[in-house]
Amino acid sequence: MAVNIHSSAIVDPTAELGENVVVEAFAMVGKKVRIGDNSRIFHHATVEGRVTLGISNMVYPYALIGGLTHDLKYKGGEPGLEIGDNNIFREYVTAHVATEENDLTRIGSDNVFLAYSHVAHDCQVGNHLVMSSHSALGGHVIVGDFVNVGWNAGVHQFCRLGKHCMVSACSKLVQDVPPYMLADGFPAEVRSINKIGMERNGFSCEDIEVARGVFKTIYKSDFNRSQAMLSLLDDSPLSNEPVTQEIVGFIRKSERGVA
Repeated sequence: MAVNIHSSAIVDPTAELGENVVVEAFAMVGKKVRIGDNSRIFHHATVEGRVTLGISNMVYPYALIGGLTHDLKYKGGEPGLEIGDNNIFREYVTAHVATEENDLTRIGSDNVFLAYSHVAHDCQVGNHLVMSSHSALGGHVIVGDFVNVGWNAGVHQFCRLGKHCMVSACSKLVQDVPPYMLADGFPAEVRSINKIGMERNGFSCEDIEVARGVFKTIYKSDFNRSQAMLSLLDDSPLSNEPVTQEIVGFIRKSERGVA
């Protein structure tokens, strides 16, 4: 099927549109945009800047994909935004290009961004993220796979969200959240494991109990953080478990500290 562009849409002649792409009424597609097959740009949505969209992406009304960075360090040039496949950007979602020339904000595949959520410049987002309405990722945030960000949650610049973690609704996150953990509060602290998220993604009861054991060692024992790390690596029956190694490795790489 050929590209279907509504007569009232504005599509720059240099934009590259794949097969079966639909651009609805009053939508705008700017120059240097590349949109993959079977994608749909709904009415009044905008895709602009040096943006690459993979296949089967849905950009709903009034969303802005590829907006210029808010970073005051921007000195010109054409930084970009690279997006994978099968993403959903609902109403009024904003996702910005990077700040420095030739740098990229990256969003993976199979993510859902609900109304008014925001992905700032230079973020690196994995796959299967669910961002609830009114939530926001500050600049340079790194998000692992299968993460859930609750309604109205704010994630500070340069924070990292480990895979399969969750940030609860209305939380203010200023430090990293390790994999498989659930952070909540203002400021957010790790309160428990993300048990429901792990169950939904097919983790065994044994894996969930390992995550629980690691949580108790780090957050509920008498160890300080360094002692807990050593215990989990050397002395614990949990040491050789992949879940343990994932969490410990993540924490050891933290630069902002761990919630």
